[in-house]
Amino acid sequence: MGETDGYVFDDDPTRVDLEALWQFLGSSAYWGRWRGREDVEKQVLSSWRVVGCYTDQGAMVGFARALSDGCALAYLADLYILPAHRGRGLGRRLVDVMIEQGPGQGFRWMLHTADAHELYRRFGFAKPDDTFMERPGEHSRPAAT
Repeated sequence: MGETDGYVFDDDPTRVDLEALWQFLGSSAYWGRWRGREDVEKQVLSSWRVVGCYTDQGAMVGFARALSDGCALAYLADLYILPAHRGRGLGRRLVDVMIEQGPGQGFRWMLHTADAHELYRRFGFAKPDDTFMERPGEHSRPAAT
């Protein structure tokens, strides 16, 4: 898929380090903390596409996955770069590999995120137009007080 300053981006799902993914998502990610390890593994295995960011020694230091109908739309999920590897443009490269260099380049992409809005704006993400509606799930609703 490509290399950037000693980092390799690869969309081979068999290369994903599920343990490294779980270590981040289960302890450091602010999203989806209700999921168990088995949920994360199932989500990776059923994803339309996954892209990992690896050091030249093979350690996975970043990840993104996408769900899609394979024709017109896709949802970007679980994107991260480990803190020790941030500030090198790896997040931007990861989004580029997933969206611009993948089979979903012309799709309508969606995501939910509380951060990195400037990164995603570079790839055309914006507030939805009047054609978009959503029904939040129980894990996306604010906790009752």
